[in-house]
Amino acid sequence: MRTTLLPLLLATAACTPSHGGSGNRMAGTGNSAAAITDESPQTLAADRAKIAPIQMHPDTSFLTSEQRQVVNLLIQASDLMSEIYKHQRDPWYPQDRQAIAKSKRGDRDLLLNMYDLNFGPWDELNDNKPFWGSRPMPPGANFYPTDMTKAEFDAYLKAHPGQKDDLTSLYTVVRRDGDTLKAVPYSVEYRQWLEPAAKLLEKAASITSNPSLKHFLTLRAKAFRTDDYFQSELAWMDLKNTPIEIAIGPYEVYTDRLYGAKAAFESFVTLKNPKESAALDKYKHYLRDMEANLPEPDEYKNFKRGFASPIAVAEQVHGGGDNVPGVQTIAFNLPNDERVREAKGAKKVILSNVLGAKYDRILKPMAPLVLEPDQAKLVVKKYMQLDTLFHELSHSLGPGTITVDGRQTTVDAELKEQNSALEEAKADVAGVWNILFMMKKGVLPASEKPQLFASYVAGIFRSVRFGTEEAHGRGAAMQYRYLQAKGAIRWDATDKRYRVDDAKMESAIRDLLHQILMFQATGDYAGTKAFMAKWAVLDDHAKGVIATMHDIPVDIQPIYPDKV
Repeated sequence: MRTTLLPLLLATAACTPSHGGSGNRMAGTGNSAAAITDESPQTLAADRAKIAPIQMHPDTSFLTSEQRQVVNLLIQASDLMSEIYKHQRDPWYPQDRQAIAKSKRGDRDLLLNMYDLNFGPWDELNDNKPFWGSRPMPPGANFYPTDMTKAEFDAYLKAHPGQKDDLTSLYTVVRRDGDTLKAVPYSVEYRQWLEPAAKLLEKAASITSNPSLKHFLTLRAKAFRTDDYFQSELAWMDLKNTPIEIAIGPYEVYTDRLYGAKAAFESFVTLKNPKESAALDKYKHYLRDMEANLPEPDEYKNFKRGFASPIAVAEQVHGGGDNVPGVQTIAFNLPNDERVREAKGAKKVILSNVLGAKYDRILKPMAPLVLEPDQAKLVVKKYMQLDTLFHELSHSLGPGTITVDGRQTTVDAELKEQNSALEEAKADVAGVWNILFMMKKGVLPASEKPQLFASYVAGIFRSVRFGTEEAHGRGAAMQYRYLQAKGAIRWDATDKRYRVDDAKMESAIRDLLHQILMFQATGDYAGTKAFMAKWAVLDDHAKGVIATMHDIPVDIQPIYPDKV
């Protein structure tokens, strides 16, 4: 069933990690032939089929010659973000890829395609299990020594408190230096890609006649060289009067499953739709009211954050870095810097072409497999989009900077590797809570509550298929089990489908959101860990329903033009 690539794999195992890697190996990863296996061609082909390639044709007809030049330079810079992220995700890149490319296997091209799709030999949609070789993905990817455990890192930080800020910075990698650890700035570790990326941004800045875009690109180029992103994040929030909406740099910490502290490089090159953006823009004016309506004590409500929160509906024309492998983003809410959020809020960008493709290819055909027929037909694109928008709006609500034992700190610092999944769950649940709030205020029709709940529950199953090790999937699994325990979702043994209890759903949403917010407000790491361990586990009914979806892709692979 399994095939062995002994000579190539042994050669790979003897290599040290590239670009500052420690040279250490995961405990238990031996060089014996018995330890080195990979997936059969049949299994590999089935895993590849979970991702549906889709040719994307974004509308670029309205761009001027100047804007086309700028966008094409940003596309080139985005590809450099991919080069950086390959080395962040896979400590043994490019050795592993070279070994695969040189193999004589009949399914070599398929294997190489899977490797390129995942930026490494671990399947993101199968809980990062290896599909080539037996070496597990290090929890800290290539941000830390590959053999480091969380317990070792915690002990070192406790013994060396003066190094903690540098070692846990978003913008450093951790390397061994004899018996000590050292923090290497991103600007040093990834200089060979960041320097040309900075020059591309500066060239684009010299071409554009839009002052706000020029200002952002200039400051972001500087940040690539200094690791100080604060001013450029503020400038990004102030982009205006341009169809070009670009996010580029180190943002999310999902890849760091060891400590949840290291930002991965990524990029989104998008073109804004002014009409659709204006149609959704009205919701941002309710953010302060949404904060006041959260089901938590007033003392924990966060009115310090800025509530400007611009909303953009855009078509993606290119992606890079962490935005490319695995689950495709349908919207983002940036920046993550709490200082910027308190000063200006955060920007929400809905990727309309990616969202539309996922609705057509995944959510719509999934609905009849998840819900009883009368409720399946209530799953609509409108509420997929609104769920997505209010998910992103809700990232800007709730605890951010908090006080724990007299210390001023942040939620992500206290909840560490547990934070990503809890925060994604919070945004899901708060998103539904805030749509209900809009219905109570008459902004949205209350008669559409069944469509909201049906689309939300179907969306939970779309997310759990990403795997319970992935932040969105783990958070979705927790929602499913909790809402089922509250009676908001009921299993029908005859139809082998679920029924949403609209009457119980609203109170269950309130209770779950309250629990999540309290974990965040108090920085309760132990409580969060225990809660997720209890609830973020799928039962046999859910696994059975997911098994019926074998003809529906788990996700899509958008294929964009090389230039506009």
